[in-house]
Parts: sequence; structure tokens; C-alpha cells
Amino acid sequence: MTIAERIERDYIDTYKAKDQQRLDTLRLLKTAVKNRQVALRRSLEPLDDATMLDIIDQQAKQRQDSIEQFTAAGRPDLAAKEAAELAILKGYLPEPLSPEALNQAVSAAIEITGARDMKGMGAVMQAVMNAHKGQVDGKQLSALVRARLTS
Repeated sequence: MTIAERIERDYIDTYKAKDQQRLDTLRLLKTAVKNRQVALRRSLEPLDDATMLDIIDQQAKQRQDSIEQFTAAGRPDLAAKEAAELAILKGYLPEPLSPEALNQAVSAAIEITGARDMKGMGAVMQAVMNAHKGQVDGKQLSALVRARLTS
């Protein structure tokens, strides 16, 4: 079952269960998918899993940014709502890489790209992100790659 099919199935099940929070989150996710289909001019054909993971990851990052902003603004009620949406979205993303696996992925990417200094950081980042879609936090990866290439 593709990610798009799973989201559609979960949407229908959630609608029947009348779980409003999950329904709203899935509705927003389906809207983001539809917007991407329109942007790609492929509104009738389903998106592949890699594109779906990109969309879900983007939506998760938006929720994380919102949580930080609402917390800084003293709005824990809105931050809690965004955190609940983030938890729902993370259910569609693959398990994040462990720190050991991330270190191994960075080492392999550095070896493959031949990066020796900060000039090769972009290539290393791209190699790891492409190989592990939805499993790597960009900020964490950036800090790790920067530390490895500057030492």
C-alpha cells in the first residue's frame, strides 16, 4: 500500500470515527498533496512515495516551527494543538535514523562525495538526505556534517 493510499484509508476511517483533530490534520495533508499535484500538473495521477514523504516532512517541519513560535509567544494551547498534529504526521514518516546509523550514513556520504572541507558540505547533505528521505532531521545532520568536515 502506498503512502497516498494509506492516508486516504486513514482519512475515511477517521471520518467515520469522528476524530476531529486527526481528521483536520489529514485534511490539511491532503490539501498539501493536492497543491503539489497541481503545481506538478499531475492532478489526476497519484504522487510517488518519495514525493509524499517530502510533503509530509515539509508539513511536519511547519508544525515544529509553529510549536517553537507559539511557545515563545506564550501560547501553550496553540503549541499543544500543533504538537498533536505533528504526532499524527510523524506516524506517516519512517523511523528516524539512530545516532549511530546517522554517523555511518555521514561517513559513507563523505567517502562517496570525496568531501574534505566545508565546500563539500552541500554534496554530503544531499547524499544523506536523498538516501534517507524522511528519516533525518536537517538541523541535526547539518551540525554533524559541519563538525565532521571542520575537524
